[in-house]
Amino acid sequence: MTPAQPTRPSLLVAIRDPGNDHAWSEFIQLYTPLVFGHCRRRGLQEADAADVAQEVMRAVAQSIRRFEYDRIKGSFRSWLLTVTRSKLANFFARESRKPQVASDTQLTEWAADPPTPEEQGEWEQEYRQRLFDWAAEIVQAEFQPSSWQAFWRTAVDHQPVAHVAADLGLTAGAVYIARSRIIARIREFLKEAGDEPELPRGMS
Repeated sequence: MTPAQPTRPSLLVAIRDPGNDHAWSEFIQLYTPLVFGHCRRRGLQEADAADVAQEVMRAVAQSIRRFEYDRIKGSFRSWLLTVTRSKLANFFARESRKPQVASDTQLTEWAADPPTPEEQGEWEQEYRQRLFDWAAEIVQAEFQPSSWQAFWRTAVDHQPVAHVAADLGLTAGAVYIARSRIIARIREFLKEAGDEPELPRGMS
């Protein structure tokens, strides 16, 4: 059986204790890939994105005691985006790798201003995708390999149900049932984890 995972609200409380290594391990596993990916999409090389992601984690460690968890949608994710943007701005300023032809003043304003609707939407999509990946990593152990392949190949890779069924030696109905059960379980897991049970766009 998959070991119980701490809910995200309790995780945010737990990491206020800098000596709680288990909680910090969970937090880093969940959120570092999100920040890393966001930095990569801002043009950073892999090593630079990893460095900025580490800076974000350090900043969270220094500030988390002052953060009050709020169930209102976007509270924590918005704060994490603010921290990430600040560290990105520091990187561009330090390395003189400014996006486009931005001046120092423009760069400062970019860091200080709230994200645009486009940037916020991109972050929300990245956030949702990372939560799905995290949930899938944990939930996968609860299902038979053939059921998981039926789900993944049809719901994530968008392969035709008939093709996947024939390849796995299942009926089309069995593929639909496996996909439905796993999607429902992932939604349930995300709900239990304290987040909106939304799946990545394009997944039915």
